[in-house]
Amino acid sequence: MDANSSIKCSVEQCQYHAQSKDYCTLQEIKVGTHETDPTKVECTDCESFEVR
Repeated sequence: MDANSSIKCSVEQCQYHAQSKDYCTLQEIKVGTHETDPTKVECTDCESFEVR
């Protein structure tokens, strides 16, 4: 898959990381949270993540 220049990503352990560049190869991602009232960036998650 080609890198999607609209989605930056530095998580090299993800199945969808572009490897040679810090981008995602998906056309879109789903962002979610593991908190009931997220107030910080650490409260959000890329729910499209799949371990390589």
